[in-house]
Amino acid sequence: MSWIDAIERRLGHLAIPHLLRYVAALNGLAFVLCQIKPGFEQMLEMDPKLVLSGQVWRLFSHVFVPSLGGIFPSWLTAVFYLLFLMWLGDGLEQAMGVFRLNLYYLLGILGTNAAAFLSGESVGGFFLNNTLVFAFAAFYPDLRVLFFFVIPVKIKWLAWLDAVLLIPSFLVSGWGYRAGVIAALANFFLFFGPSWLASQRRRKEQKTRQAAYAAAVETQETLHCCHVCGRTEVNSPELEFRVARDGNEYCRSHLPA
Repeated sequence: MSWIDAIERRLGHLAIPHLLRYVAALNGLAFVLCQIKPGFEQMLEMDPKLVLSGQVWRLFSHVFVPSLGGIFPSWLTAVFYLLFLMWLGDGLEQAMGVFRLNLYYLLGILGTNAAAFLSGESVGGFFLNNTLVFAFAAFYPDLRVLFFFVIPVKIKWLAWLDAVLLIPSFLVSGWGYRAGVIAALANFFLFFGPSWLASQRRRKEQKTRQAAYAAAVETQETLHCCHVCGRTEVNSPELEFRVARDGNEYCRSHLPA
């Protein structure tokens, strides 16, 4: 995208390499502090009223709030989540470049902040981290990962599962939650929507060209046609044809002995 290229030429030197490793480390620290002092996450959440009262760190700290529930023990879930987050970050940085990944994450944070102020409610920043799975799947859809180190699954199906699980939560939750989801997804589509639409347009054009070619082949007159397989010099120009003693024409593969 040209607007990103223009920003990168001016501000590319400010990008932070391995950004998501630092994010993962701070997520880990926040998780440990939450274990030591239950309720500590309330000090990190994006609450517009508290931000306006002077707690400006909440504009960034909300992306470090742990969201690690599940069927496994919390410490095991935390280790899996943090390793997975670092792995996603390394893959995305290689695919997008350092600056673009930084910009993606920064705009996601700003979008979450805007959602909080517009809704007037506390908004979780972990939705932004969820979209990293979608972004990774956009670059490496068929890459297999070990879900919880055990179940092999393609990353695109993991992304679809994540998207499906968001739906019921979105429907039953308040506007703060919904605003966070919408902001995170809007950021994702801002970066990946144009390329996806372009790929769909190219695929449609390719199918149209293929259909037109097939129709032209079907209507084109032929001089040779194999009596056995029906192939002609039009749809199989590499074939050689011969007339046999029975008066029928055959390709070399089906020519009677």
